[in-house]
Amino acid sequence: MQAKKPDYFSALYDVAKVINASLDPGQVLKQIVTQVAKAMNAKACALRVLGSRRKRLLMGASCGLSKGYLHKGPIVVSESGLDQKVLKGETVYMKDAQTDPDFQYGERAKAEGIHSVLVVPLMVGKKAVGVLRVYSGEVRKFGKDEIKFLEAAANLSAIALDNARLHQALKKDYDLLVANTDRLDDN
Repeated sequence: MQAKKPDYFSALYDVAKVINASLDPGQVLKQIVTQVAKAMNAKACALRVLGSRRKRLLMGASCGLSKGYLHKGPIVVSESGLDQKVLKGETVYMKDAQTDPDFQYGERAKAEGIHSVLVVPLMVGKKAVGVLRVYSGEVRKFGKDEIKFLEAAANLSAIALDNARLHQALKKDYDLLVANTDRLDDN
């Protein structure tokens, strides 16, 4: 009996529904990585965002990774050949993170049971704001449909992050406007 082929269209629709349901970035990102890992039948998924100085990738959300792996140390862009490529806008496939010198924490990948990794950029316009990673527990080649799905999920994730940022800025502006209006009313 043949394994059922994943329905990436439905999975992408589910990701879009999650993004549309909340402006809480933490909740949205957690749902995204969960949906992506499930749709791609992956060991784990993580979404990392660039820090304000663009030197480190900070954890936005993850699914399927141990606390020990998550706390292995910072992802420093200058020390991660993988992330340097992805942050230039490339989709990168890594056959085996345990042995590839471009993977910053190869020994930790081995301890975690991670082999193949597929990483795509989160782009807002022409600017990378983070990365979306899928981890496999075995050496695995990702198909065209999987790559397209992950790239689409990353694009939706970038939109969700940008929407959350804009919402926060709008809320701050609104709160300042209300505070100033209240102050003027008191005079």
